Amino acid sequence: MRRIFISSLAISFFAVLALLAGSAPARAKGDEMPPVIRDAEMERTLREYTIPIFKAAGLDPLAVRIYILQSDQINAFVAGGENLFIYTGLLVRTQRPGQLIGVVAHESGHIAGGHLVRAQQEMSDAPIQTLIGAVLSGQVLLRYTRVIEASADAAALGFLDKLHWSASGMAEFLRILLVQENITYGHLDPYLINHPLTRDRIDVVEQHIAQSPWSNVPDPPDWVRQHNRMVAKLVGFLWPFQQVMIKYPLSDNSVPARYARAIAYWRAGDINTGISMMNQLTTEFPNDAYFWEQKGQILFDAARGPDAIDAYSRAARLAPDEPLISMELANVQIEQEDPTLLPAAIVELKDVLRTESRDPDPWRMLGIAYGRSGQIGLATWALAESSAAAGNDKEARQRASQAMKQLPMGSPEWLRSQDIFTAPKPPDDKSSGGISG
Repeated sequence: MRRIFISSLAISFFAVLALLAGSAPARAKGDEMPPVIRDAEMERTLREYTIPIFKAAGLDPLAVRIYILQSDQINAFVAGGENLFIYTGLLVRTQRPGQLIGVVAHESGHIAGGHLVRAQQEMSDAPIQTLIGAVLSGQVLLRYTRVIEASADAAALGFLDKLHWSASGMAEFLRILLVQENITYGHLDPYLINHPLTRDRIDVVEQHIAQSPWSNVPDPPDWVRQHNRMVAKLVGFLWPFQQVMIKYPLSDNSVPARYARAIAYWRAGDINTGISMMNQLTTEFPNDAYFWEQKGQILFDAARGPDAIDAYSRAARLAPDEPLISMELANVQIEQEDPTLLPAAIVELKDVLRTESRDPDPWRMLGIAYGRSGQIGLATWALAESSAAAGNDKEARQRASQAMKQLPMGSPEWLRSQDIFTAPKPPDDKSSGGISG
């Protein structure tokens, strides 16, 4: 998972873009809010599943943004236009790719069906923090009726048939939810609250499976492998050590099991064992960028900066189109406090920002790199961009005003600072109706 600066979690997710407390109308005072997770490997896996579905739904895959939320709850929903949120609890509960694909197809049905029109109109341009704040305050909550759920199910089945994919995974996941509904009684997961589950819905999907010519199409082997690694990675990072070892005992020599145990040992403080196990994986799979990335994370945590840079550099060469890996490499370069590494970090971050400009973290890191290299005006501008991406308009304006005094007038960074400084203030009330599960 992507290296983040949440030392209390000790996980490899780079940034907390926003915090979310589930789909309840309002957050109870003092409740913990789960962070958004960024991870190159998991996001790659989800892209492979979702891009064909979005295209089948008539959606622009580049316009739909997927956010993974760290929470044990089973939940997934669409909010603020074309933003799809998936909880780690749901990901871990899926047993194969087809089940997760069924969830994504259903959520795509909500988007394609126009079930979020008001939210799309009023919240689509809001920073993700603003959107999630509205969700937390109960301002953008929409619990779906059985009719809307049935409509999303029907659309999902159409998308799957269009792709010649089986809907059996969708039925399997609905049955998992039905069991959950039966055993939890009065305490239901948010997904069950926001997605009314009836036996009729399951019957409709099963009837479709009985008639569809694609129902026996298996999950592609590569997808199965990727899914198993994604689940193992989440378990290794998020579950207590003993639970990891129960799910992936020492007798299990599969790649996902070894991956999960390597992460679990590291998180439990046995860094040497974690490094040793990652060494075995990178030796066995020398061209696997994500194993090198994970090895780099553990080496960095062990204060072996140069070795971590080597591992991350290897990962970046193997996966040149993964901006999160490049961001992690730049972070390690910056943290070495070696001025000779700063130019390379700046180059990496500029490249990252070609696709990750909405993420405040690469902007913040770029500001740090510029500042440590003595380029104060550029540092202030980058930090203004970071504040703007985080939705902190007041701070963004303050930093942009300062940057304009430090940068050459008319330079690209000066002009961008001026744009930030003169941007219209957002309305006080960005409330709207519409989050879907």
